Amino acid sequence: MFCNQCEQTAKGKGCTVLGVCGKTAAVAAQQDELVAGLRRLADVALAARAAGVTDVAVDDFAFKALFSTLTNVNFDPDALTALQEACMTRTRGLARAAGLPEPPSDWKTFIAGLPTGTDAFADNEDVRSAMQLLLYGLKGVAAYADHAAVLGRRDPAVATFLYQGLVAGTPLADDSPDLNGWLELLMECGKTNLRAMELLEDGNTGTFGHPSPTPVSLGQRKGKAILVSGHDLADLAALLEQTAGTGINIYTHGEMLPAHGYPALRAHPHLAGHYGTAWQNQQKELPAFPGAVLFTTNCIQDPRGYADKVFTSGNVGWPSLTHCTDRDFSAVIRKAQALPGFAEDVPGKSVLTGFGRQTLLGAAPAVLDAVKAGKLRHIFLVGGCDGARAGRNYYTELVEKIPADCLVLTLACGKFRFFDKDLGSIGDLPRLLDVGQCNDAYAAVRTALALAEALDRGVNDLPLSLILSWYEQKAVSILLTLLALGVRNMRLGPSLPAFMSPNILNLLVEKWGIAPISSPEEDLKAILG
Repeated sequence: MFCNQCEQTAKGKGCTVLGVCGKTAAVAAQQDELVAGLRRLADVALAARAAGVTDVAVDDFAFKALFSTLTNVNFDPDALTALQEACMTRTRGLARAAGLPEPPSDWKTFIAGLPTGTDAFADNEDVRSAMQLLLYGLKGVAAYADHAAVLGRRDPAVATFLYQGLVAGTPLADDSPDLNGWLELLMECGKTNLRAMELLEDGNTGTFGHPSPTPVSLGQRKGKAILVSGHDLADLAALLEQTAGTGINIYTHGEMLPAHGYPALRAHPHLAGHYGTAWQNQQKELPAFPGAVLFTTNCIQDPRGYADKVFTSGNVGWPSLTHCTDRDFSAVIRKAQALPGFAEDVPGKSVLTGFGRQTLLGAAPAVLDAVKAGKLRHIFLVGGCDGARAGRNYYTELVEKIPADCLVLTLACGKFRFFDKDLGSIGDLPRLLDVGQCNDAYAAVRTALALAEALDRGVNDLPLSLILSWYEQKAVSILLTLLALGVRNMRLGPSLPAFMSPNILNLLVEKWGIAPISSPEEDLKAILG
């Protein structure tokens, strides 16, 4: 086993015996083999496209299967075996439909000749680094494209690039790119991810309405309860519908907090509030939750000691847990009814969420006026993936030290380091604006571009600084998107990716001004002068 795709990889180099995430060597091997199988599928899909044959179901499967190999998504050997078998079946079916030679029907033969794991990467350190950046970026693209496809939003060009990226540098390709060629693919990956996030935003807003600022209670209501974690708003919507009138209250957890901002979701009166903080704290927080728990996408940890009340859906898998298919959450509801729920109302403070793109753009004139009047000095985007590694308190301390004449935008689970802090306001604008989930980086990017246009300057000339935390592969794809858009001078932490070579890192520093975080005081001094 060797896995270095997440920020918490062992000793900052790679997990070789057991994943820090809990992934076993056997599961790691299954995931590596699934990626190899998807490379075979990609090769057939590209040939089929050249023959005029496109299968949307195959594209959707490719997104879903690659998504399943992200950190903290699928730990279930049986589920991964089923994905491997489906990969063969769909590849062979597509080949038949396009009049192409059918690949073998035996898994080992199907992936024969395709290297797996680190064997899939070049010996040259810099090329290997670029290849890993691309693969992990593609995994992030697949996650967002899968979420978008669930809501009926697709672009064949996203799948086409995914296939091209999977085939590049493998024995299936006619040739292998040089380092410059890999860097071009990385920029194309960033652009493709922007499109995937655009599709997802369109799916979310088209289905649930545009998010708007909404107070969310951190307290509890008396009664039976279900906690929903992950990112899949469609799963939450289905659960809300299935629990209507049952007396069961629904609470969000982790990246589900922004769901309260969507009109169609908050219209359900039993969407009661938010419980807990970021994903890495679930083993401390979830045992005390007196109801059932549903994980809809990634971020699951070993539910040892409370597995009897935990359920999964979508791409999430953990051995022995009940997996809900076709959005049938009857098992979750039965468990919630059997558990005690909250014995009494427990008041709690409220936090604001729902500052989506429409709201941010609506506030842009006030922001511009505040900048011109000297009332708003700077805007900080402080967000990204949270994690357990030491050094992440930096983000809390930074936000606490940001001067009162500055705004703080935040998104993704990194906000749970400071989401409940009262930072006051600048005029009518709260100083802390929760933009949403990690994929809502699209909203932040589009808002920044709109501000730049209104001020008649480049995005890098705005009084805006990005301070990012990363953990898994969706963060990699977002970083590539920002680089492809030419965004400079970002700060990244708490540590730099283990798969990034010194020369690739130097390139990022020289071309885009990327810097590692240092201390809150030093970084604020450098940013604000």
